[in-house]
Amino acid sequence: MSDQEQAEAAENAEEAEAEDVEETETEEPTDDESAGLQDGDFVRIAYTIRTDDGRVIDTTDEEVAEESEIDVDEYEFEPRIIALGAGHVFPTVEEALTGAAAGDSGTVDVPAADAFGEYDPEEVETVKADKIPEDDRYPGAQIQIDNRQGYLETIIGGRARVDFNHPLAGEDLEYEYEILEEIADREEKAAGLLGMYLQQEPEVRIETVTEEEETVTEDDDGEETVETEEVEKEVLYITATPGMQMNQQWMFQKQQIAQDLMSRLDLDRVVVEEVIDGGGMGGLGGMMGGMSGAGAGDLEDALEDVDIDADEIVDELDEE
Repeated sequence: MSDQEQAEAAENAEEAEAEDVEETETEEPTDDESAGLQDGDFVRIAYTIRTDDGRVIDTTDEEVAEESEIDVDEYEFEPRIIALGAGHVFPTVEEALTGAAAGDSGTVDVPAADAFGEYDPEEVETVKADKIPEDDRYPGAQIQIDNRQGYLETIIGGRARVDFNHPLAGEDLEYEYEILEEIADREEKAAGLLGMYLQQEPEVRIETVTEEEETVTEDDDGEETVETEEVEKEVLYITATPGMQMNQQWMFQKQQIAQDLMSRLDLDRVVVEEVIDGGGMGGLGGMMGGMSGAGAGDLEDALEDVDIDADEIVDELDEE
């Protein structure tokens, strides 16, 4: 074999080896693909949570809820959207979901410490009975004292014994789950996050709006110049529902909820829209001093009563 033939053979071998490497690199999944679900990913999940003795305490399955005699009229039973790394599930469950993929299912044993905490006898306290509303002075009542939530155990005379532990404190849990799908649409993600916070999913939409922003620059001589440029903003619009406006978590934490939405969904602003249906102004009579629906003659009489010349006002309006 001549030197030229050897050189050509070596060159062909190198090209073939390079092609093999390229094909291998193309076929291998990326780190993100092989790693499965990670912090920040959104998934739709179906789950049922039980205590060690089999009692269902939460579920997304309406049939399971009915079998467990949970009131199905008060809640919506459907799979939930959660964000990994957002604290939406117990830490032990979060570990199981991390690295998993859509279609995976399983059961996780959640120790009390990772669920609602160990039972603490020191959280059972005796308080004055007058701190408890009269309607709630019965064993088992859920009460709030000094911004702490608890359950009334007993009440004798002027003293009450209140347990401030969570009702499920000390309980090991079983978390059965199925990952139905990974969520990519940002509007679905927004609705899902709001559903986690509010137990309901309001209507949402994300729009890109163009706004003008002013920037002030200063030259070497200290002269300021104001420049205007158009910038695009990503805005989430939430249609407020009557239920939202009565929701205590929304009332007291809407700023934090909005900040969470903006940071997780890369938004610039959150706008809450209130929609009021119906027509007419008939309900404003009390606010308008009894003048709603008044005709021209009634209005003129009213103006005369307060020593104002109606014709003079009309003339002034015509001149404008």
